[in-house]
Amino acid sequence: MYLRKYTDKRINKTYLSIARGYQNSEGKTRTAIVQYLGSLEELQKQYDDPIAHFKEVIKTMNEEEKNKDLPMNINLNKTEKLSTQKLIARKNFGYSAFSKIYHELDIPNFFKTKFSTLKISPNKLNNIFKFLVYGRLICPDSKKGTYENKDMFFENTDFSLKDVYRFLSYIEPKKDALIKHIYDNSKEQYSRNTQCLYYDVTNYYFEIDEPDELRKKGVSKEHRPDPIVQMGLFQDAKGIPLSYKLFEGNTNDSVTMRPILSELQDNYDIKKVIVVADKALNSGNNIAYNLAMGNGYVFSQMVRGANPELKEYVLNQDGYTFKGENYKIKSRIYPREIIITKKDGTKKKIRVDEKQVIFWSADYAKRAKAERQPSIDLAKELIGNVTKFNKKNSHSASKYVKNLVFDKSTGEIIENPKSRLSLDIDKISEEEKFDGYYAIVSSELDKTDEEIIDIYRELWKIEETFKITKSQLETRPVYVSRKEHIEAHFLTCFIALTLVRMLQQKLNNKYSVSQILESLQKCNCSHIQENYWLFDYIDDILTDMGNELNINFDQKFMRLQDIKKILSETKKSST
Repeated sequence: MYLRKYTDKRINKTYLSIARGYQNSEGKTRTAIVQYLGSLEELQKQYDDPIAHFKEVIKTMNEEEKNKDLPMNINLNKTEKLSTQKLIARKNFGYSAFSKIYHELDIPNFFKTKFSTLKISPNKLNNIFKFLVYGRLICPDSKKGTYENKDMFFENTDFSLKDVYRFLSYIEPKKDALIKHIYDNSKEQYSRNTQCLYYDVTNYYFEIDEPDELRKKGVSKEHRPDPIVQMGLFQDAKGIPLSYKLFEGNTNDSVTMRPILSELQDNYDIKKVIVVADKALNSGNNIAYNLAMGNGYVFSQMVRGANPELKEYVLNQDGYTFKGENYKIKSRIYPREIIITKKDGTKKKIRVDEKQVIFWSADYAKRAKAERQPSIDLAKELIGNVTKFNKKNSHSASKYVKNLVFDKSTGEIIENPKSRLSLDIDKISEEEKFDGYYAIVSSELDKTDEEIIDIYRELWKIEETFKITKSQLETRPVYVSRKEHIEAHFLTCFIALTLVRMLQQKLNNKYSVSQILESLQKCNCSHIQENYWLFDYIDDILTDMGNELNINFDQKFMRLQDIKKILSETKKSST
């Protein structure tokens, strides 16, 4: 607050008042009158030096306001109208939790050291990047949509949409360096556990008509016809993403693991690890590579599609130990023969000793039966009404129909009166034999069955990670088209995912990612008067988060300077 003097030149009279400067919702400086004092002439009758007197009064008021939480009077103008020319000022404050982690990882310093030679300032690049990351977490949208909401945060957004797209080209060549920078700065703070590395592959679709060098037609996880890209992702034993790589959409899952793992072990000072993955990655080449690198592996193994010897072992009830009525387990160390493809393309058979752990679960058996039933029902419908179906819409049911033949050019069903369609009861019965059985193979011969199963069960975290990217973070569909922009888009999503996983760990995994994001997305405030903002949401998650991060989420009213002070505290690097 300060002493404001105003002279009315028409009557040559000076008036004094106590005023306060503030920024309005558009960031422009404005003045509000706190108290009208009167004319200087009248005040001189009461005080020897009114100006000096009230300056001392205001000094005391400012001190009291700084040291005490004083009541605040809000003046409402009942006749004030909404304007179509500007948005109502409303901002998100929840992103402050991610700001804390972003700066703990010293990401701003990465831009200072890696982009010092560009014409555009490293600070501006950092501002664009954190804005894209926070936007992906709080209000996911296309780059253009995110830019149009750039005033949602209390951050410097002095950049254009063109700057955003230029940034994507700048950051793409530094992708691997940034991911390693984050790992190096998180090893101690988050006790990264790399004894077991979990790997999986998914894909993301693009709503485009024609494939290109990266976006190609492949087996879509969403069963869509659009071109896709494959993503292979490693995360550590705590569920925090470690590294990833994009592959062409038609790349086979099994060949994606080795390039990423090789880079991790070469560049991240990660020595012997146990690689954990599902059956799609259980190839001879992957097994041989891991063993040659001194690594171990824990992979799931097909049961229905296994060789006859393994099938016989699974169904043979000798050796099973029941753990309660609904679960049984057995294992053996077995010299398995695997086939590897050499560099010249020739095949070679080698023998590996591995532990095979087999278990049966009544719950898994019920689930397998329930998952198969819709396809059987569809097969029955197909047999009864052939004209409704073709190769495209009968995919899950066709394997249960005998004598089913499709026209190779049209995909239509070819009807043959001499070989009528019928339900393949034998196939269904054969599948039912293996309901509930699960097989895991491992190089870790000395580990107990339970230890191997416990290691494998943690694979669900990476499956959940992909669900998060596709739901909460809305990684796809992807709206950029240039290869370097696509790479930069997925980098932004990867960093966003890493931040929320780290925040989840700070909260001792008490809450799911969706719960955390929902609370932070609701943590908003509205500008009400002068420098004051009204907060209208709090819950247990924000309370716990505030206690852990030392961020005040439960204050109903805050001044802009107090908000900025909190945000400034989150930006202090711990490195």
